[in-house]
Amino acid sequence: MLEGPGPGAVLAGGLFAVSRLSWQWSMVAEVFALNNLFVGLLLFLTASFHCAENAAQRRKIAHVGALCCGLGLCNQHTLVLYVLLIIPWVLHRLYARRELNLHSLVSLGACFFWGFLPYIYLPVSSYLNTARWSWGDQTTLSGLLTHLLRAEYGTFSLAKTESPINMTLMLKAQLNHCVEDLSLPALVLAGIGFLLSSSDRTCRSVSGLITAMLLVYSVFFAWRANLDISRPLLLGVVERFWLQSDAAVCVLAGLGLSRTRTALEGRLGCGGLWKTTGWVLTVALLAHMVHTNHRECDQSTNGVVERFGRELLASVPTDSIILTRGDLPGNSMRYLYYCQGVRPDVRLVDQEMMTYAWYVAKHARHHPGVHFPGRLWHPVHPEGSDTFSLEQFLSYNTQRHVFACIGLSEGDSSWERSFYLWPMGVCDYLVPTQRQFHPERWAQRTRNIYNWSEPHNSFHPASWERVANEEMWQARMKTAFFLFDLAERMQGEGKARLSELSYTLYKEIVEAHSDYPPNWDKNLALACERLLRSGQRGHGVDGLLTCSARHFSLYLQKEPTDPQAAAIRAATADLLKERDKLRQSGRRTTGSLADVQGAAEQV
Repeated sequence: MLEGPGPGAVLAGGLFAVSRLSWQWSMVAEVFALNNLFVGLLLFLTASFHCAENAAQRRKIAHVGALCCGLGLCNQHTLVLYVLLIIPWVLHRLYARRELNLHSLVSLGACFFWGFLPYIYLPVSSYLNTARWSWGDQTTLSGLLTHLLRAEYGTFSLAKTESPINMTLMLKAQLNHCVEDLSLPALVLAGIGFLLSSSDRTCRSVSGLITAMLLVYSVFFAWRANLDISRPLLLGVVERFWLQSDAAVCVLAGLGLSRTRTALEGRLGCGGLWKTTGWVLTVALLAHMVHTNHRECDQSTNGVVERFGRELLASVPTDSIILTRGDLPGNSMRYLYYCQGVRPDVRLVDQEMMTYAWYVAKHARHHPGVHFPGRLWHPVHPEGSDTFSLEQFLSYNTQRHVFACIGLSEGDSSWERSFYLWPMGVCDYLVPTQRQFHPERWAQRTRNIYNWSEPHNSFHPASWERVANEEMWQARMKTAFFLFDLAERMQGEGKARLSELSYTLYKEIVEAHSDYPPNWDKNLALACERLLRSGQRGHGVDGLLTCSARHFSLYLQKEPTDPQAAAIRAATADLLKERDKLRQSGRRTTGSLADVQGAAEQV
């Protein structure tokens, strides 16, 4: 629109369309794809307004833009940072041309607020309370404002945490993303676009606006993005929000290519040559990005998260209550449960949502057979007149099997007085303390609980697929770890029996795979050492010493920076020394394992 059709326009749109983030998040049921549409609309309408030939066109575009601003804010709040710059710019342009009056101001405001009409659905839906799963209570003005401002998560924050924010680190990460995902030539063209447009009166205003939108958004987001981006998964959460600024960069890059071609034509002539060069550069850059991003962004055969949710739902008994915790288990199971009708007999109760005052009031009717002892679960102060503890919730629902996936929220340990946690794959089974635990039976029940064949470390570290796969792999050894920990709290024959069973399970899962999580080696090594202490129970001392030393060494090869590396090396040396003594003496048992035990105690 600013420069007309040509390679610059194709580059601007194509660059954004085939960039990794845009491609990746256009295939996910999230707000970002629709936000991309509204960002594109606002940029298009801004350019159209700038190039409008008469007052009637400007008035029409301004009203359409006001409506789109309101609609866009219904979808994603980060758009407000663009809206707050575009609205004053449009009003100033209208005022400068003497086209702004009270009537037009009122009509523009009306169009803007008309865009918020979809929000009417919230109080109506909340009042009817027919939705089986929703967030918040919007039947009151305060409840509606709480929802609109995301007050329960922190307005303009990504999480409720008070983690310190390093703006420099966040801005550097965003710059690295632009270089890696949009390419260095695109950034150079964006800079050229701003510089060349700044010297042109006809384009200076709109290019300055887009640049201001980019800078304000980037700085503000870096200030409010309170997540630790040193963790790949949280970096993946943060980088989704860079899509909004990527759109501005791509527009400036397209503007830069068009302006560069125009400048070269003006100084050197040969317009056809520079236009062809522009097309070649555009096609080459876009082809390179498609080739680079296709493998990572092609999700046509990816059903990992769905299979994760299906496996969890299939693993629990009929009529169970599942206490979900976190996005991965909660959202994957909720989608299958509510949208596809998988396991309608179970009840999904979200642990975090149960701590809000509106949850029981709004959702209890959609969980028939689930009994809530009060209005909300308060993990810290459950003694209130309308609050309850986790122990009370479990005691009110003893007629159903209750499982926690993944884990229980911290702060409420009341359940430990009356219930145990037994490992059940990714989830944990909450059972009354009166129930007797049969280790061998439980080991057999949980041995092949899931049908999971994804290779270890087979997904991008910032993906939810990686988290789901890691949870499934670690679930294979949860029972072995549970038995190991239980043995540590026992004495005599019971300790020896659990130590042997833990060792057997660890050895079985490690030997069944060639590539597995590093902590499996460490855990098997410790299980061997503990079985040695417990009297071997028929297992060869030489074999246990060798197994323990070998897997400690394998663990250090995979995790050389472990804080306990020195203690592990010392334990390995003592194990090998003890084995050498055994072999030299020709005895089948050892007289003392004190040195081995002392070193292993530090691991």
